Formats: sequence, C-alpha cells, structure tokens
Amino acid sequence: MRIDLPGIGAYTLNERTTWPVPDAPATSRVVYAAAHVVADPLGDNTPGSPAAVDWDATLRFRHHLWSYGLRVADAMDTAQRNMGLDWAATQELIRRSAAEARTVGDPATLVSCGAGTDHAPEATDLGTITAAYAEQIETVQSAGAGVIVMASRQLARAATGPKDYHQVYGKLFGLVERPVILHWLGEMFDPQLAGYWGSRDVEQATASFLELVHAHAPLVDGVKVSLLDEEHEVGLRAALPEGVKLYTGDDFNYPSLIRSGSHALLGIFDAIAPAAAAALRALDAAGAAPDDAARDRLLASYDELLAPTVPLSRKIFETPTYHYKTGIVFLAWLNGHQDAFAMVNGAQSARSLLHLSEVFRLADQARLLADPELAVRRMKALLEVNGL
Repeated sequence: MRIDLPGIGAYTLNERTTWPVPDAPATSRVVYAAAHVVADPLGDNTPGSPAAVDWDATLRFRHHLWSYGLRVADAMDTAQRNMGLDWAATQELIRRSAAEARTVGDPATLVSCGAGTDHAPEATDLGTITAAYAEQIETVQSAGAGVIVMASRQLARAATGPKDYHQVYGKLFGLVERPVILHWLGEMFDPQLAGYWGSRDVEQATASFLELVHAHAPLVDGVKVSLLDEEHEVGLRAALPEGVKLYTGDDFNYPSLIRSGSHALLGIFDAIAPAAAAALRALDAAGAAPDDAARDRLLASYDELLAPTVPLSRKIFETPTYHYKTGIVFLAWLNGHQDAFAMVNGAQSARSLLHLSEVFRLADQARLLADPELAVRRMKALLEVNGL
C-alpha cells in the first residue's frame, strides 16, 4: 500500500502487525500511560471555549490502555491540562475514569489523576494556592483514584524560594490518604514552570526537591520527572529514599532509563501501548532468565521492540515540546480510537502537515498503525481537505 506524503513523497507502508495482548501487567516495572482526551467533534472546541469531550470514546481509550497492562495517568498535561481542559471537564474526567476503572479492578491501582491549582489562575499567595491544591486532591481522592501532585504555575509565580515549596507541599502531605506521586514538569513542557522547586539552576532545584522527598518519604509513592535529561534522572533516581520510585517522564530516552531501573509515566505510551507492553514482557522475562545468555537475548528483544518507537517519540515531542499532544491525538485518530482528528482548544492545528506526515511514516516504521488501510484513508482525507 502506497501514499504520497508531503515532504516525503511516495511511501510504501509495511504489512499490518498484530501485537499480542498480555495476560497480566508487567511485574518488573510500574508503568503508566498518560492518556489524552477525545474531543467531541461537534462541540465548540475553539480556542478559549469550555472543553467539549466525547466521553464514550475517551473511556474506550482507557480500556485500550488497560488491556495492554498499562495503568492510566489521567487529567495531566497529555489530557491538555493548562492547555484547554478546564476544571469542569477535568472533574468530570476524574470521576468518570475512576468509575470506569472499577469495572476492571481497583481504581487506586489502575488510574492516578493530576491534582493542581489550574482552577485558581489568579491565586497569588501561598494560602490560596494550598487551598486550591487541597480542593483538587479531595476531588481525586473522593473519586477513588491515586493522586499525582502536579506542578503549579501559580506556585511557580508566587514562590520566593525553596522554603515556599516546602511549606505548600508539606501541608498537602497532611491531606493525602495514601502515598502520592510528585510531578516535576520541565519548562520545555510548560515554560511557566521555569525555576520550579525554587531555582533555575537544576542542581539547586534538585537539592530542594530531594530534601522535600526525604522529609516525607512514607507519603511519596514516587516522583515523575520530565526534564529530558537522562544523566540527571539516573543521578536523581540513585538519591531517592528507599522505596520511592522514579517514574521516568523522559519521552526521548525512556528505553534505556526503564531498562536501567526507572519505572514509567509517559505520554508516548498513549501512542505506543502495544509495543511498550511487548517490551515490558521481555524485560520481565529477562529478570527471570535461567542464565546470562537467555537474559541477554531477552534484553536484546526489549531493545529491538522499543528502538523504532524512539524516532517516533522524538518527532512527536520535538520543539515546541508542549504541542506533543497533537501528534498523540493524530495517531489515536489514524488507529481508529476516535472518529475525528479534533482536540479541545482547537489544538489539532498546532502542528504542520509536514510534521504529521513524518509522524505517519515513523508510526508505520514502528509497526504502530493498527489498520494501515484505515490509516491511509484518513491521512488522504486530511491531505485532501488541506488542498493536497
């Protein structure tokens, strides 16, 4: 099957790949896919409008992720928090995702949701920011989901140094019912988070972050770090208290980081769930291998399964990185998980046709176009409506 792609030319697709569905989740790593929301194609999702969500398709996609043994990280930046998913829609997403998880298992295990301060955009003092966090934490906990404490734009603006972060987060730890995940989102994902933890110097910020984690270790399940710096992550992972997980958020270097010991909470796993699940099965098997030769073969299989996904991920997350959601939703549409290439806040227009054409090609190279015929039909329709 062939298609003419802008900037690429005539391209011949690979044969369809059928990925195995695992019998159970991976055991060697805890892995979350940060999931996107499906916009209602008939809703007014123009920039600045309240989010109109296709709830049926959104929840079906979470079942897709669960079927591959992945946990779901919901209501986070992949779901367009701070980029179109308003608080009313976020609350509904949290409640619906947790309720849907109950049909599969324990919602506290299957889904964790972001709690932040985005519903209080004008908050300028630490007390108001803490109260905003508390409201969102209560929303997540009352739904039965796990809590991911997201980085706050409001706190980034209001804090004068590390002590302010420690004051706010220290109070939040007094509100949680079970250990939480702390989220350190780098400024490449959100420029308004520059200087988080009290310093623009990464080493100083890391020292502040580690001081906080060590002080509250029994209430920290793990830390999710999205700085796209492999060396820094490895060092941070080694410095964490015993029992606190490092969830990689590095969508550029995840294969080697997971292989070397990181757990994962990744937006790219929304798009590459079948390959990720297969690789994790190989990693599990390598841990139980009877000898070094068998272990090496299984680790080589892990590497081979994930290697083609890395160019795809790096393309989707290229600068400006915060527009990566467009590529994620584009692939969900190509793969039949939603009926329209539409996003809340009109974000489907955030990437060019040349970018999307390369995403199409790289997804095919990674064998992640579930139905090549459908993908070609939809890509041709997109090109035609754009005059190509």
